[in-house]
Amino acid sequence: MSTGLTKEEVNRKLLHLIAVILPAGIFYGPELLGLERIWICSIIFGMLLTSLSIEFARFRNEDFGLFFGRCFGSMMRPEEGRQLTGATYVLAGSATCSLLSLYGELAAACAFLALTLFILGDAAAALVGKGIGRIRIGGKTLEGAMGCLLVCIALAAFVFPEIQGFLENWRGEYGWIQILVVSSTVTILELFPIKLGRMALNDNLYVPAVASVSVWLVS
Repeated sequence: MSTGLTKEEVNRKLLHLIAVILPAGIFYGPELLGLERIWICSIIFGMLLTSLSIEFARFRNEDFGLFFGRCFGSMMRPEEGRQLTGATYVLAGSATCSLLSLYGELAAACAFLALTLFILGDAAAALVGKGIGRIRIGGKTLEGAMGCLLVCIALAAFVFPEIQGFLENWRGEYGWIQILVVSSTVTILELFPIKLGRMALNDNLYVPAVASVSVWLVS
């Protein structure tokens, strides 16, 4: 049975789609802005520090916390009232991917691919799972996972090869092995979160980096 797709969840995932500017910035930033990759990395880390500062302020200052809640509370999950928001975790995962991009053009292309697939695949998993999900697997659904996998495969197979500069900068083998590795890595890690004891790590933090390294190793 579906867990119920709410307007708030849809708005949350639509807002997260804006985050695709992060992988695009990692890949295209140096050329568009005329900066070395280390500076793009620094910009993303600066965004992360700003986000962490805002999070710290809302935890420490009641008035600011109430203001933050009025502005963004409708898009926050209940547990995010006392924890870091998903947006901050996305920035942290993006910062890690930006570090990987420093290893060269192929690494940057892998980070661009994996981070984009995670952002869009995660949104698809949530919308499909909450909309029509019936078969539960832990806190997720099989239908959501299939939605994530299909979106990732479609993007990696048919969209990314057409993106300007992607294959030219890939500088490695790009075929169905790479497509399936990155897509399945994103899907499996999204479906089965890594746990440290009883605490599940936020998948925004580590999935993009793990998927980036996985496809990098087979390319």
